[in-house]
Order: sequence, then structure tokens, then C-alpha cells
Amino acid sequence: MTTAIQCDYTVQGTGPVLFLIHGIGAARNTWEKALPLLTKHFTVITYDLRGHGTSPMSNGEFGLTELVADLEFLRAQLDIDKAHFAGHSLGGMIGPAYALKYPSRVLSLGLLSTAAFRTQDDSDKVWAVVKAMEDKGIPNVLPTLSNRWFTDDFIANHPEIVERRLQQVIGTDAEVFLNVFRIYAGTEMAPWLHKVQAPSLVLTGENDGGCNPRLNVEIDKALPHSELVILPGYKHSLMLEAGDLVAKEIVRFIRAL
Repeated sequence: MTTAIQCDYTVQGTGPVLFLIHGIGAARNTWEKALPLLTKHFTVITYDLRGHGTSPMSNGEFGLTELVADLEFLRAQLDIDKAHFAGHSLGGMIGPAYALKYPSRVLSLGLLSTAAFRTQDDSDKVWAVVKAMEDKGIPNVLPTLSNRWFTDDFIANHPEIVERRLQQVIGTDAEVFLNVFRIYAGTEMAPWLHKVQAPSLVLTGENDGGCNPRLNVEIDKALPHSELVILPGYKHSLMLEAGDLVAKEIVRFIRAL
């Protein structure tokens, strides 16, 4: 039996409910740059995944099923009937998996900087990152990831934000971080994405290496009711670099439904 964990959360704003789901080794502060606009239009619920931020640790290894169960536990706890859901990276896998299991609860989805339809080469590359972290230690591999996550200009102009993100990863329990990275590496939504009926915004950065436009075109094709948006120039850490732009796209997409 899947055991859900009560995750720590924050509720802000007014309007229809929007759950925001962060990615690997992050926390609910991922959404800081998007919140000023989103809270004008939605009751926004941000939360920390199990083992992240201030949420409790998991009792042993966990998978996507447990992360979906945690989200459902939170929705039920807050007594919300239906809501919009948007997730970044791993969060962009949790949202669709939740919609597959609980379709009546989902008004719309945002799949932000996520991946599906990986080729063997794509999979090999992401698993190579996992193995490098297991072999060399997470802090020793992180500098290579910062160049994949952030644009050169952002690294040059906002070194404090980049450093804060790297320290956030290092501050995450190593086993939890590797656990969620394995979920991200091992999840393939291709076999079931076509079953997800919720209207979906598929959004990524033009230069996101692991969640690139090529994969997002396939995600958009698979989803029955979706729209694809590619933000020019950006890499993987869209929320930290361009959270305000992502928020505009989310508001526009949902208001047009």
C-alpha cells in the first residue's frame, strides 16, 4: 500500500486553485518570481516534496506513485474539489501522473521544462549524470549542471541566485536527491500521455539540454488537448530565470480555457 506523507505547504492569493509542483532538489521557493502575478489570478498552493525543504523525510526509497499520493493527500487535506496543476521538471511528470490517476480533480496542467519520448541516447545521458553523482558525489558534479540549468548571461549577472540554487541541492539529503533524480531519469510518460485529457500547457526553454523542444514537440503531439510554447534562449532553470514570463503564459493559457 502506498503511504502518503503530509508535506509542508503555503497558500497565497485568491481565485481558482493552482497547485505548483517543484523539481529535483528544490523547494517551494522555486516559484518566487512567478508568484506576484499568479497570486493576482489564483489561490496558489506551493509545497515541498517529501524530503525537500521543510517537508518530512520519506521512510526509505520512493517512486512517482508516492509523489502522486502526497499530492492527492494535500488536495484532500485542503478539501479542494478541482484545481489547476503546474509542475517544473520532475514536477512536470508528477502533474500528468496525478491527472492520469485522478482525472476528475484536474482542470488543467502545466508541463514546464519536462521530458518524455527520450531516445536511448537521451536516456543514457541522464543516467550518466546519476551515475557520476553516485560515483563522485553530488557537490563534485554540480558545477557541470549549473551550465545546463542557467544561461551564460544569468550566471554572469546573478551569481548569488546560481550559488543559492547549488547550495539548495547540496543541502538536500543526498539519498533523497539521488532518489528523485532516478525517478526523473527513469520515468517515461510516452506510453500513457495520450490518456491525459486535461487541457495542457507544454512549455520549455529553447536551449534546455535535457528537456529540449524536440522532446516537448512529441509531448504536445501526444496530449489530446495541449499547446506548445518555447521560450527563446532559456535553459532548464526557467522558474529562477524567467518565472515572470512563465507566469504570464500560465495565466494566459488558463484564462483562455
